[in-house]
Amino acid sequence: MYSPKTWAVSGQELWQWRDEACAAATAAAISSAEVDWLLQELAGLDRLTLRLESFKHWPQVQLRLSLSELTKLWQKRIEARVPVQYLAGTAPWRQFNLTVSPAVLIPRPETELIIDLAVVAAQSSSPELGSSAPEVWADLGTGSGAIAIGLATAFPKATVYAVDCSPDAIAVAQQNATELGLIDRIQFFQGAWFQPLNGLEGQLRGMVSNPPYIPSAMVSSLQPEVAWHEPHLALDGGEDGLDCIRHLVATAPTYLKPGGIWLIEMMAGQAEQVVELLERQGDYDRIQVHADLAGIDRFVLAHRR
Repeated sequence: MYSPKTWAVSGQELWQWRDEACAAATAAAISSAEVDWLLQELAGLDRLTLRLESFKHWPQVQLRLSLSELTKLWQKRIEARVPVQYLAGTAPWRQFNLTVSPAVLIPRPETELIIDLAVVAAQSSSPELGSSAPEVWADLGTGSGAIAIGLATAFPKATVYAVDCSPDAIAVAQQNATELGLIDRIQFFQGAWFQPLNGLEGQLRGMVSNPPYIPSAMVSSLQPEVAWHEPHLALDGGEDGLDCIRHLVATAPTYLKPGGIWLIEMMAGQAEQVVELLERQGDYDRIQVHADLAGIDRFVLAHRR
């Protein structure tokens, strides 16, 4: 996102900037912890150094942009409510630090659990996991590539197909896969859901997706950081929020192996409807609802009959 050139400022100058930025954050009802997160990314300072404020006495701190540019960047956070992840161009997710831009949804901590659920489901239903049998997984609506990267790391012998209808999102996901050394394990396709995977019918070990699931009327009322800046294409799930999930319920059986895993993230309050869709479709069994770390029903898991 930024030039490799660096700018030197005194520790005292940066300390003063941080103090003013934290005050502005508090006044705007934004967590002052975001200031330190930004400085970790743009000044290379670690949490302990920031907490102890030991950098205050350093003769120099190297920044990835000038102090005036850093000030302008923080003003965007305060005044335009631009998410701090977009300002820094990165977002932490599981053990990764992913490149993000306004072309992709910012990967959330609550989504991290979806990889663990996929691993447990695969192990409990596939004794041959870990053998030489090829595994093929799909991440539909890949966005930043977070889920595809998580799957490729969790299943080191697998090939992962990552699909998104946005060419800009695909570019971000490919960059992340390249930077993490996974570009040979993940194949990227632009298109809608399973459409680019024609020819893989009956071959997928699992399908994982964080699809758009916000009801259309709710999108504009989300917090400004989301409603004003994150791609509505990745948020808007139609009138009741379930349009994309309905499509995945209907189309996945064609592509999944018998026993194959169907796993999606959803919004709080949608579990009953999603389970009903799966049951009514008739090609799924062992349907389960799983909560996220906050105890909110967030995921639905099923297996193809």
